[in-house]
Amino acid sequence: MSKQNPKSKSRKELTKATEASAEGTAANVEVPEKKSFIKEMTPEEKQKAHREGIIKTIVSSILGILAGVIMFAQYGTGTERIWYVILMIVIGVTYYAQKLIYPQLKIDVKEFKFKDWFYVEFIVIDFFLVTWTLLLN
Repeated sequence: MSKQNPKSKSRKELTKATEASAEGTAANVEVPEKKSFIKEMTPEEKQKAHREGIIKTIVSSILGILAGVIMFAQYGTGTERIWYVILMIVIGVTYYAQKLIYPQLKIDVKEFKFKDWFYVEFIVIDFFLVTWTLLLN
């Protein structure tokens, strides 16, 4: 067993005393609550956001299905083209189509962030690939 150094023993006692005094003063001082920066939505805003989410999903899924049918009619199996070129064509066309469709449905595309565009394009690509695959079989 090693003996404790008198200096280390006094340091430990000093830190314990400091912690005890800090706890005593902290109990007497009231700490203001942290303000939340998350805006609480009213029931009307929640309902509007939910409705817009459903509309975005429906529009992007319909565009994906249409793209699958059109690409099947145009390219068939797609062996003459490189597959990612067809994918880029679908992404580009549906992106601009959605930029034109959503304002007519009273959805503000200026509020869209990267996450929103990624979401709707992901749905388009999913429905496009599923539709095209089903038509190929």
